[in-house]
Amino acid sequence: MNDFKKILAIETSGELCSVALTFSPEVYDERNIWMKHIHSEKLIPMIKDLFISNSISAKDLDVIAVSNGPGSFTGLRIGMTAAKGIAFSANLPIVSVPTFYALGLEISDFVKNYSEFYIINNANLEECYYSKYVVENNKVMIMEEPQLKEKSSINDNLAVDNLVFGNLRGLKGIKNISSPRAYSIAKWTYLFGEDLLTFDFDYLEPNYLKNFKVKQRK
Repeated sequence: MNDFKKILAIETSGELCSVALTFSPEVYDERNIWMKHIHSEKLIPMIKDLFISNSISAKDLDVIAVSNGPGSFTGLRIGMTAAKGIAFSANLPIVSVPTFYALGLEISDFVKNYSEFYIINNANLEECYYSKYVVENNKVMIMEEPQLKEKSSINDNLAVDNLVFGNLRGLKGIKNISSPRAYSIAKWTYLFGEDLLTFDFDYLEPNYLKNFKVKQRK
């Protein structure tokens, strides 16, 4: 994708509510709030603040990039709905960005070349989201696609010295980095998003990896 495309990037897959306005891979403005259950309240005001601070409107953008999961059902729906609404009103395409791939890209900037690492996030009481990556020649590559795994089986996949990132509680040595910043959503879009531009919003949905279950009171 052209390095000077203006991208509005949205990340709402977890507790981090993050938006970024990028003018190139090196020039961007970003807003971040780390707090539970604030996406519906804060996301649109954060986007408006970005537009005002940079004296632009949605019609000045070239594309909207939105994190598509896996992650929080509610958070992902809020981010996707906001992206669709802005894109529809301004006649912009959307790039749906795989959340774990963007996080892997972000993490790769801080680990040594030829390092292997895992991203493991909580999914529900019994399961977690799991994926594995390696950095080769300073590029991140996927070794195991994001998938659901039983929490009870995780220790069977890991060695003591493995690098692990995420929010799965009780896993020794895990580093609490569980969702990418919006800038990383935009960076992934610059690198890989050119063929993923879409105006077909009706079929654009988050990648939950698991079915939504309604909890019933007993």
